[in-house]
Amino acid sequence: MAFDEAVAERVRKALAGSPDVVEKRMFGGIAFMVRGNMCCGVIGDRLMLRVGPGGYEAALSRPHAKPMDFTGRPMKGFVYVEPKGFASAGDLKAWIARATGFALSLPPK
Repeated sequence: MAFDEAVAERVRKALAGSPDVVEKRMFGGIAFMVRGNMCCGVIGDRLMLRVGPGGYEAALSRPHAKPMDFTGRPMKGFVYVEPKGFASAGDLKAWIARATGFALSLPPK
């Protein structure tokens, strides 16, 4: 599955200034690693976020968020956000901040 390059570019801009950001192709899309830990990505036109087990339920309570079920089974701590959920720059920034906060809470790899 390809990823939406326009969404990926928006994510790149939102991550500007975050430490040690590296892009990797995975899950049929693109993932953004922060200090070696997966932070977020783009799969198709959806945003994929690693929010961690502690932030999972809160993230799912947000509009347009749903469990990441890439393998057919939900991956606890990861969510998809449909395009309507990050249409505004403010919404995208808030989602990226949530995922970046979790990635930065982990030891660097």
